[in-house]
Amino acid sequence: MYYSPGMKPSFSSLCVALCLTAVATALQGFAAESLPGTGPSFQGPIGLEIYSLRDSLSKDVPGSIKKIQNFGFKYLEIGAPYGGLTMENYTGLLKDAGLKPVSIHLQFDQWRNDPEGAARQAHDLGLEYAGCPWIPHSGSFTEKDCLAAAQVFNRAAKALDKYGIKFFYHPHGYEFVPTAGGTLFDLLMKKTDQDVYYQMDVFWIAFPGQDPVQLLNKYGKRWQLMHLKDLKNGVATGSLNPETDLRNDVAIGTGQIHWPELLQTAKKLGIKYYFIEDESPEVESQIPVSMRYLEQIRW
Repeated sequence: MYYSPGMKPSFSSLCVALCLTAVATALQGFAAESLPGTGPSFQGPIGLEIYSLRDSLSKDVPGSIKKIQNFGFKYLEIGAPYGGLTMENYTGLLKDAGLKPVSIHLQFDQWRNDPEGAARQAHDLGLEYAGCPWIPHSGSFTEKDCLAAAQVFNRAAKALDKYGIKFFYHPHGYEFVPTAGGTLFDLLMKKTDQDVYYQMDVFWIAFPGQDPVQLLNKYGKRWQLMHLKDLKNGVATGSLNPETDLRNDVAIGTGQIHWPELLQTAKKLGIKYYFIEDESPEVESQIPVSMRYLEQIRW
């Protein structure tokens, strides 16, 4: 409420102003409480990497969509459609359910062979991000693999930029091969343009023995998205093997990741979307535990 200079507010006007302030505060609190997976410290936005429910989706798409709604998610990261549906029908069902796909993983060959087509697909789906989850390689990841991928990613970013969509790559741990200048992941960062962004999967940074907080700070705004996934206590780190027992993927807050510092750093750097990705056999019981942890975490 505005008062001109020299104008004294009446008692009733002050009461109205105070009431409006109280209502606004209450509404803010209600809004925070109405967003599952967020709380006073971690405020998201939080979504689901839909691959988490791949087994359920392959058998019952409508039932799986209902599960996602019940978990409380609004945002999704998607990949190939399930249940024999076309991509358009698949994403149509998601949107009809009030679920918003904001990101997609498309395979490396699609980005290499038809970046323009991949970009059009992302645009037609109304996405903000489109990325690649894997660089094909035989045996250990090599510098040759790295440099070839950098060229593909640079072209992909240019194709997407025409539509205002951002390209990203999702490392899987095998990229941290030591080199004279650091690791092949550092080389990939160096050889990709500044408009090639990255998605940090916390599990696949910690498992090969890297420090997620250190990497966030080192590359700053190049990180745009994050997969929230915890690593089971007692599991040894330092391996460049991109595969491990799926039971090593545990509910957020129950493993060996130090989440308060990590999430505080991610917030400071402006991570745009956080996606829970849970690949464990206990995914449907673990997701609610992860959501409650994110609601209660403090820093």
